[in-house]
Amino acid sequence: MDTQNQPAPDHPGIARFRAAHAERGGTGEVVVLPDGVHTAALAAQALGCEVGAIANSLLFEAVEQDGSGGRPVLVLTSGAHRVDTAATAARIGVARLRRASPDLVREHTGQVIGGVSPLGHPAPVPTWIDPWLQQHPTVWAAAGHPAAVFSTTFEELLALTGAQVVDVEP
Repeated sequence: MDTQNQPAPDHPGIARFRAAHAERGGTGEVVVLPDGVHTAALAAQALGCEVGAIANSLLFEAVEQDGSGGRPVLVLTSGAHRVDTAATAARIGVARLRRASPDLVREHTGQVIGGVSPLGHPAPVPTWIDPWLQQHPTVWAAAGHPAAVFSTTFEELLALTGAQVVDVEP
């Protein structure tokens, strides 16, 4: 494995994640994956788990009926699913969900796309979680850097994030 471009364990994003994780009583381990593991399928392969056990943290911008937006919504979805934005928007009570811009992601999470952790954000972000993740005894989610993940359970992820369960499929 090429570790030349790997983040140090004390990388600022990982350090912020570790602090938030510890503060909330998280129990999982942080693992730094090899370079080039940029999809749920590649992460699953590197971790030796099913792709459905990867919790993708996707930030969306909630758009209201009047077209106003800017309110972030975090959806933690199984790596085996795609978020149906129309169905999910209706279920969480907003007119529309659109993918957040990189600037909005950084503003509301303090992290970059691909490394958005479910916790450790500058301010709380309303969070929703895909119920399919509960099918896996161990779930892996980003730990504040695109190459870092942490192990958890569905129940612990609910407790750590205060997420509400929502079906993200049609």
